[in-house]
Amino acid sequence: MTARCLKAVELGTNVRTRRSLFGGVAGIAACASFAGPLKAFARPHHHAAHAAKAAAAPAAEAPAGTPANTPIGPFDTVARWAYVVDYDTGAVLLDKASDERMAPSSLTKMMTAYIVFGMLATGRIRLEQSLPVSEKAWRTQGSKMFVPLGQSVLVSDLIQGMLIQSGNDACIVLAEGIAGSEERFVAMMNEEAPKLGMMNSHFLNVTGLPADGHYMTARDVATVASHLIRDFPQYYHYFGELEFTYNHIRQGNRNVLVDKGLADGLKTGHTDAGGFGLCASSKRNGNRVIVVINGTASSNERAHEGERLMSWAFANFENATLFRRGQVVDSAPVWMGERRQVPLVAGADIVMTLPVGWQQRSHIAVDYASPVIAPVTKGQVCGALVISAPNMADIRVPLEAGESVAKLGLVARAMTRLGHGPAQ
Repeated sequence: MTARCLKAVELGTNVRTRRSLFGGVAGIAACASFAGPLKAFARPHHHAAHAAKAAAAPAAEAPAGTPANTPIGPFDTVARWAYVVDYDTGAVLLDKASDERMAPSSLTKMMTAYIVFGMLATGRIRLEQSLPVSEKAWRTQGSKMFVPLGQSVLVSDLIQGMLIQSGNDACIVLAEGIAGSEERFVAMMNEEAPKLGMMNSHFLNVTGLPADGHYMTARDVATVASHLIRDFPQYYHYFGELEFTYNHIRQGNRNVLVDKGLADGLKTGHTDAGGFGLCASSKRNGNRVIVVINGTASSNERAHEGERLMSWAFANFENATLFRRGQVVDSAPVWMGERRQVPLVAGADIVMTLPVGWQQRSHIAVDYASPVIAPVTKGQVCGALVISAPNMADIRVPLEAGESVAKLGLVARAMTRLGHGPAQ
């Protein structure tokens, strides 16, 4: 009774369909069925002069290194681990060993911050609250905020010390103040991580100091970054502050992309095992990208490669809204229904990330079982929009019935089966 129907959609002022496959979506950027035109990427608003200079400069020559996978072909990077993702669509723009366990160094502090922000959001702690400094916190080695032994420090200062100055001592004070000990706080981190979708991370401390069995992946680093931005926008600004002075010691943000105005957060890290790493995010012209690299050889190489990948991502990809929620994409025939067709609509805005200039090489089709069997309930999934482009895995987006279609009565169904009813 039913057969798979694969129809192509031509995007124009009115959505029309063709039964034959339609290869190439001509003029996507100018298409009137789009929610809005695709715009050129704008410079970040912070440090506009530097950003303008960077935008005007020619693209840096690709360094020697093993290539990463991207939708537009291999891309060389000196980073041992690299992952670039579009924040809004989740499209992976670049992937190099993103699921390989690595020493995350101070990128760990992003997970520490997520727990701290959760405590703030639920009122378990307050920014104006003070937490005591233990001898363990005071003696902690590595990058420091220089908290005073035996005194108390405001939570707001500790957060700035942790995220701007990368203070290991600040992390210990926060962990002990919230959970009673670093070990109990680490247990909270390990319990929360899989809930966020971080399936390949394990924490042994809150600082990222070297420890066997303490690891994250580049994908998981990007995942916690995405959650920090989405779940706690009221606290995200801490990652983007340029400097912080505590105990008469002024320290600048260690994330050079933030310092240059090329990113609005998040964190850097370094250990001998992990090399020099960075997680940075930037929003330009309404699109946000998250870049993760680790395993570079120096702070200069980390800064250069982070900037290069960020610029590459914005220069080569853009987001397009193909259909708005509720917009009719196609109509499907209905068998034994009071109506002969049911509109197929987008259940949500359909946005996809496409390589710049590849719109005309993309293909959009509708896939559904034909005919749809009555009764049909509004909101029922009846098919899928299939979006494909060269070198990219197909994207399938569910399509819903735009209205309900009741089943024909008994007599009408009998007449239809005898061929005397309305054509189906």
